[in-house]
Amino acid sequence: MAAVGDYFTVGDRLEGRDGRTGVIHTPRGDIATPAFIPVGTKATVKAVLPETMKSLGAQAVLANAYHLYLQPGPDIVDEAGGLGRFMNWPGPTFTDSGGFQVLSLGSGFRKVLAMDTTRHRADDIVAPGKDRLARVDDDGVTFTSHLDGSTHRFTPEVSMGIQHRLGADIIFAFDELTTLVNTRAYQEDSVRRTHDWAIRCLAEHHRLAAAAPDRPAQALFAVVQGAQYEDLRRAATRGLVGMGEQDGPAHGLSFDGYGIGGALEKQNLATIIGWVIDELPEDKPRHLLGISEPDDLFAAIEAGADTFDCVSPSRVARNAAIYSGTGRYNITGARYRRDFGPLDPDCDCYTCANYTRAYIHHLFKAKEILSATLCTIHNERFIIALVDRIRAAIADGSFDELRAEVLGRYYGTG
Repeated sequence: MAAVGDYFTVGDRLEGRDGRTGVIHTPRGDIATPAFIPVGTKATVKAVLPETMKSLGAQAVLANAYHLYLQPGPDIVDEAGGLGRFMNWPGPTFTDSGGFQVLSLGSGFRKVLAMDTTRHRADDIVAPGKDRLARVDDDGVTFTSHLDGSTHRFTPEVSMGIQHRLGADIIFAFDELTTLVNTRAYQEDSVRRTHDWAIRCLAEHHRLAAAAPDRPAQALFAVVQGAQYEDLRRAATRGLVGMGEQDGPAHGLSFDGYGIGGALEKQNLATIIGWVIDELPEDKPRHLLGISEPDDLFAAIEAGADTFDCVSPSRVARNAAIYSGTGRYNITGARYRRDFGPLDPDCDCYTCANYTRAYIHHLFKAKEILSATLCTIHNERFIIALVDRIRAAIADGSFDELRAEVLGRYYGTG
């Protein structure tokens, strides 16, 4: 491997493309990339022990600053010794800024953002029958807690303060979430606002780090917005990369990595990532927020993404949806009632080694909690193992063959 800087090492590359392998170095361990980062929103991957996640091959986990701010509070996590020690996770940790939850919960859509533009277009997006719980201004966001109705205020400085107390190895700048149904004019305002917030985050991050030199170093990632517009994505990226060259509170400072955020049109996923990658330095890791489907993983990695997180593997598992080499299926279907084979005969996870489809079908029908545990173990292992295979395929030159094989089987086109 050829070292590029102290924080990130670039390894093998996809010939003629931006895909690559690498290693992110953190105080609590290295992350070999590309890597899937499971989401443990409230300092837990739902229904699964942290020790189990480690055995599944997870290299890091991501928790949410918004949820941990509301419950139990960043002071308690800090007092426990930081996020990893609080949840008994031995490896690297990420926290997102809370911006996604502040605005998605505030609009009533909760955690789901569409990856298409077929519904409607508006700036004041509120789900039917919901009241808006978050309002944005140029200084920050005022929001109502979805737990108890109390009012709170997030600014870039507040988000940095929360994430420093949570103590994750990789943290994200506070950004404004936009969706594919926002107007072009609103997207322009949002990119400007996110840029201004990033300046404040970068300055506050360095101030807090200097005030506590004995704490483990934290890497700060900026978040690139701009929706489906090439000029906005490129301008937003250039602005974040060149921020330290401008006079102001962030002068002389730079981000340790970059996130690609916002809802992305599925059919243009690789293209949008490519616009951003074109403007990013090679020596910084790139994190794509909210991706986990097999075709999206191959597209994102080929385009140059290094890490990505998503709640989908654990969420769909709790609703009986199972990943397998031949596609996703629902284990509650009647055909599985007497099926005594594993969830996926090609999977090496604990669930597939010890339990049958018939038994897990029974657990869901009986509404037993164990159903969520066993299926989450399998789904997380499926995605983690797939990304591990992709990383190995980049290294040995078999990426295109692996993609054709995996996607052909998974989507029934092979």
